[in-house]
Amino acid sequence: MTLLTVWNDNDPSTPELQTRDADTIREVLAGLGARFSRWELKELPENPTQDEVLEAYRAEIDQVNADHGYSLVDVVQITPEDSDEYRSSAAAARQKFLSEHQHDDDEDRFFARGSGVFYLHVNGKVHAVFCEAGDLLSVPKDTTHWFDMGTTPDYVSVRFFHDDDGWVGNFTGSDVATKFATYDELASVSA
Repeated sequence: MTLLTVWNDNDPSTPELQTRDADTIREVLAGLGARFSRWELKELPENPTQDEVLEAYRAEIDQVNADHGYSLVDVVQITPEDSDEYRSSAAAARQKFLSEHQHDDDEDRFFARGSGVFYLHVNGKVHAVFCEAGDLLSVPKDTTHWFDMGTTPDYVSVRFFHDDDGWVGNFTGSDVATKFATYDELASVSA
């Protein structure tokens, strides 16, 4: 179940809020300009292709595109394998997103399978949103944030973009992301 944890950005040891209530999560995130919603999960094959995921969620994707003007949608899938190549590529993918950054565009993600944590650093607070299958989160443009997919990433997500450049991060150089609970630590709370 989705979990929102909020800390003061200079006190990572004591959460000010921790909730699984979808209405509270939606309300808190709306105060940051972020959108949160849940979609009904669709049946997908074990290792779905991009086209299978996009077709399964066609109506929902079309609605998001119509409402928010997205022109590019793709699917990212990371599935655990017992291989050195998987461990190396998963570690590299995780590291890419762990540093605080922002984008010149909104960052919308829908989790069709699996989970990940988006950390939004806004107004002296860090808001960790542990997203699970069925969650759609939109991080507003220019919002400092980072993403943790855990040490053993396992997810399928739909990404939305306004232009063909896709994901472009503007890194802040801050080490704030190293101070807060990781995906793996929050996953133990979510279980």
